[in-house]
Formats: sequence, structure tokens, C-alpha cells
Amino acid sequence: MNIIEKIRSKQATIGVIGLGYVGLPLVIEFCQAGFAVTGFDIDADKIASLKQGKSYIKHIDISMLQPPRCFNFTTDMSLLAHMDCIVICVPTPLNQYREPDPSFIFQTVRTIAQHLKQDQLIVLESTTYPGTSDEDMRAILEETGFKAGINFYLAFSPERQDPNNKEFTLRNIPKVVGGYSPRCLEVAAALYSQIVTQVIPVSSTKVAEMCKLLENTYRAVNIALVNELKILCDRMGIDIWEVIEAAKTKPFGYQAFYPGPGLGGHCIPIVPFYLTWKAREYDFTTKFIELAGEINTSMPYYVVQKVMEALSEQGKCIAGAKILVLGVAYKKDVDDIRESPSFKIMKILQERNAVIAYNDPYIPAIPKTRKYKFNLSSIPLTTENLGNHDCVLIATDHSSYDADFIAEHAKLVVDTRNVIKNYRRYGKKIKRA
Repeated sequence: MNIIEKIRSKQATIGVIGLGYVGLPLVIEFCQAGFAVTGFDIDADKIASLKQGKSYIKHIDISMLQPPRCFNFTTDMSLLAHMDCIVICVPTPLNQYREPDPSFIFQTVRTIAQHLKQDQLIVLESTTYPGTSDEDMRAILEETGFKAGINFYLAFSPERQDPNNKEFTLRNIPKVVGGYSPRCLEVAAALYSQIVTQVIPVSSTKVAEMCKLLENTYRAVNIALVNELKILCDRMGIDIWEVIEAAKTKPFGYQAFYPGPGLGGHCIPIVPFYLTWKAREYDFTTKFIELAGEINTSMPYYVVQKVMEALSEQGKCIAGAKILVLGVAYKKDVDDIRESPSFKIMKILQERNAVIAYNDPYIPAIPKTRKYKFNLSSIPLTTENLGNHDCVLIATDHSSYDADFIAEHAKLVVDTRNVIKNYRRYGKKIKRA
């Protein structure tokens, strides 16, 4: 029985490496489709949690991962030798110089190479630069003596997850797939067609890799544009949110993007720099991308400046001021703190000797990250806590935040997310940033 027949008959064993926001939903979908699935991760705490039936990502429900479904979670990478299809979903961060750090990918591929077997499918989903799959990964895997497209199959399929999006999920988001060879594409498309409603085949892994970079660079550039216009509108005394609402009534040629305190999540703040870095290899400067990056990374400084101005109007100095930050997740209604602009804002405020506290219903305590260590826990959003702070800074627009409750009980509010839409009702105590 060949690999495609095994996939279609649900006899293929599936391995997913990296059990985060991308990998864990894949495990769930493959399990629901009837496959025997093994989830791999180097984090023993994650494995222990999953084996206890507990999810460490709040919006991902793992209740369906119960017997008699065939699934396993492990740190034992030797079990990769028993997998017919392996999907790689490991992190791809930037280093301190804002250059791609593909080390997690290459370490994983070297591990796979130790257990590579005939007719195995290897798919990368982690965001990366064009050429990672058919050049770098292939070179590592072919050191075994096997040849891509002949002895094993190699493909790239960019993840398109949007955490906690109720309308668009892994199953109904079209899946772009590119293979090293036509046969590689055929095998990978057969696999994904078991769990998604539409597979979009493209001619190569490079096209699929570039597709992901285009999608997120498009968003980064347009968010930078609207962030810049927010600053301009502020100086001109124009409500940017009202402008956007009016502009999006145009039924063609315009898509609404919204300003904020900066960019968060893995994709939009990071992905464009993979393209910028790769472009240097071709003696090309990505001016739009770099300018967008400058604007978006400057937004936390703009927000802090607005806080300082708002306090100054009340005769207060930023030094010693008590600031309550509402929301440290990078987007509403998730427990995802990756690249959250709230952390940069909080760090700048602390550097200016402000006293920081925060509330986030999804983040009970801020964990140590690669860049930040705050040692703070979320405080209750009460009348007393609102009133005891010199300024309340709304950084994330969680649905649970009651705009009127916040506005009525806070001494001063700086709103970066248009949470308090009837801000004029409260006069000068509400500032928009």
C-alpha cells in the first residue's frame, strides 16, 4: 500500500512536532478525522498537561482528545521512525538583530533525519523564508542518502491560524500547499484534504513560503499606514475611528485596518522581516517593509507620550504615577502574549519611573519571556482599583471590559483600542491614543 492509499484509508500515522497554537489544533483535527496521531514537543510540562487532559491554551478545547481516539503525546523523538507523515510546527522567532532564527526548524529536521524512513512525508508549517524547504531542509534530509521526491516526500504548507476566531478555523480556511516535486505535492495535498475543506496547490515550496510572507506583510504595511494616519489625525483633531467607519462603507477598493498600540502575535510583527532578510541575498532593499516596521515598532512610544500628556493636563508627572494597564494579551479574548505591545509600553513606563499594575482576564500572571520579566499578577477590575490609579491605559480590547464602568470610575483613561466609543460623554478624562 503506497503512502496516498494509507492516507485515504486513514491507516497513515501522523506526527505533529511542536504543540503550540499551530500544532495542537492540527492534532485535534487529525484525531477527529480518524487518524492515529502522535504529538511531539520538547516541553515536558506541556506533554504532562495534555496527558492529564488539560489544555495550556485557553481557547483550544482538547476534550475531544479522549479514548477511544488514537492519540499520544511524547517528548521521545525516536517515535518519529513510526510516523508516515510528519508536520513541523516549531517557533521561528527573530534574534536580537531582527534577523530570522530558523534554528528550531533545522534542529527538528536533523532529528527527523535520524529516523527518516522510506516513503515518509515531511511537511513544514512554520513561517520562514523562501528556500527553507527545498534547499536547507532538503540538504539536511538528503545527507541520509535518501532523495526528496523519490525516497521521501517534502512539502511546505503555511499555517493560517487566527487564535480564537470563531468564524474561520483550521478546517474552513483554504490550505495552501507546495511540494518539492509533483509527487510530493500530490502526497501532501492528499494529507491535508482529509482535514480541510479546500486545498490550494501551488507549483513549488518557494511559492507557498512566499505566500505566507505576502499575507502578513500586506497586513503589517496596512496597519502601519493606519497607525501613521492615527497620529496625523490626532494632531489635526480628527477622529480616525470615525474616518475608518466611513471609509469602509465603500464596497470596492478598500479594506478596513485598525490602529493600535503596536503589533503583537507571531505573524505580523515577525514575518515581514524574514522577507527583508532574504531580500538582502538578492541585493534588494524592501523599503516599504522596513518603513512599516519602523512605524509599528514606534507605536508604544507614541502611546506612552499620550499618557504623559494626559497626566500633565491634570498636573501630574509620569514619575511616580500609578498606571493600570488593561490587557497584556496581544489581541482580544485570547491568552496569547507573543510579541504583545503591552509589554513594551509597560517597560517604557517603568523606565520613566511610573508604578505599573495590570488586569487581564486571560493572563493571571505575566510569565518570564525572552525580552521581559515583570513579576506581576493581574489585579481585579474593581471600582476601587480603577479609582486608585492615576491613569487607566486600555491596551487590549477584551470583550469583558465594560467601557462605561471603566470610564465612570477611572480618574483618567487613555484608550488605544476605541473601547470607549462614547468618549465625548466623559469629557477630558478620556484620551485616545
